[in-house]
Amino acid sequence: MTTAPAATPGTRTKVLLVDDHDLIRKGLRHAFERDRNFEVVGEAGTAAEAVRQAGALQPDVVIMDLRLPDGSGLEATRALRKASTTMGIVVLTMYAGDDQLFGALEAGASAFVPKTAPADEVVAAARHAASSPSAFTAADLAEAMKRRLAPAGPQLSPRESQVLRLLADGMSVAGIAKQLYVSESTAKTHISKLYEKLGAANRAQALMTALRLGLLEAPDAPKF
Repeated sequence: MTTAPAATPGTRTKVLLVDDHDLIRKGLRHAFERDRNFEVVGEAGTAAEAVRQAGALQPDVVIMDLRLPDGSGLEATRALRKASTTMGIVVLTMYAGDDQLFGALEAGASAFVPKTAPADEVVAAARHAASSPSAFTAADLAEAMKRRLAPAGPQLSPRESQVLRLLADGMSVAGIAKQLYVSESTAKTHISKLYEKLGAANRAQALMTALRLGLLEAPDAPKF
């Protein structure tokens, strides 16, 4: 496949629609045809047909469904990106989780849009993809990055970490309350919240989970 020429001012942006549902393709076609800056040049219902038509039609932007009858839209996206660095690719999917978002990013997509988004957002994503095919955009990208970079497992507050250590030392509720200078009722609340975060029903389960997650050192762990 040859490299698709980037859209230039004064020309209509050529769009290829890829989705296995005819009704969705019709809706997308209608959305793009309302904008005089776009021209829908083709439609495809499978990954293989998408790659074939992209090579034949040389669209400026491909709107790519994630799940297709003959394979993944991400694989088709990789194939299109390998063949062209200037073609815009918008991944459009019902399955808009973090894994799908980062999968689209890693496959070389230009934008990621859930099918629940208004049609105007799909058109806006296509406009971005045409002008900046290598600059990935997604509405939830910043939050998804925060989630990916956040440490795995439950995040304990300093007080909960303190309660956990006291439980590991074998202290009773009364002993924990005395150590923390709080009432037994407050100590029970801290313990309850700790159990909830660890998914535990009792002290033994909480300590085993904490050890597994690295929140506690094993009793025989060497100390330096």
